[in-house]
Amino acid sequence: MLTIYGRTTSFNVQKVMWLVGELGLPHVRRDVGGKFGGTTTPEFLAMNPNGKIPVINDDGVIVWESNAIVRYFTARYATGSWCPADPGRRAQADQWMDWIATTLNVGFMGLFVGYIRTAPERRNWAAIRADQERCAQDYGLLDRHLAQRAYMLGETITMADIPVGASLYRYFSFDLDRPPLPHLNAYYARLTARPAYRQHVMVPYDELKGTL
Repeated sequence: MLTIYGRTTSFNVQKVMWLVGELGLPHVRRDVGGKFGGTTTPEFLAMNPNGKIPVINDDGVIVWESNAIVRYFTARYATGSWCPADPGRRAQADQWMDWIATTLNVGFMGLFVGYIRTAPERRNWAAIRADQERCAQDYGLLDRHLAQRAYMLGETITMADIPVGASLYRYFSFDLDRPPLPHLNAYYARLTARPAYRQHVMVPYDELKGTL
């Protein structure tokens, strides 16, 4: 049986759970991390020495890092659909997943931690404004990319959509100024029409506000 370790309010866990929902994979999820703790136990550290969520155990196959888990699930259970079979298209999916992790998430997570997770009286507004501008640039790039396509690689959703799509619920919920993003808004509307996205990504995060 597939076991997923991680709390539902974790952005990285949401990426995994969204895909699990899309693929209809039978599973058990265990609350770990945040208020639940459990990431420093010997048992958990034996699975992930970094002590971070998510972690999966798929009948003995243990994987950590959310994008690695997404790649594993799509390769094992959805090659030819969520995981492109053509090496060139798969590389294009990989490049966007890596770009999200190394570029877009820098500003996005900075904004989430600095504005949402940090108590109002401790906010660093210079850093928040810098992350806000960085997000405007990076999401603007995505908006231009999506001007001629429904999803990241074309007309069909793939693993490339998981990391960027998972960030949009939170980004669009921030009560901060954003540039006009018509194509990204249309893309987000397509994602919100998917039941698995609504169930696993559109999760309230009030419990995380002002906790730092």
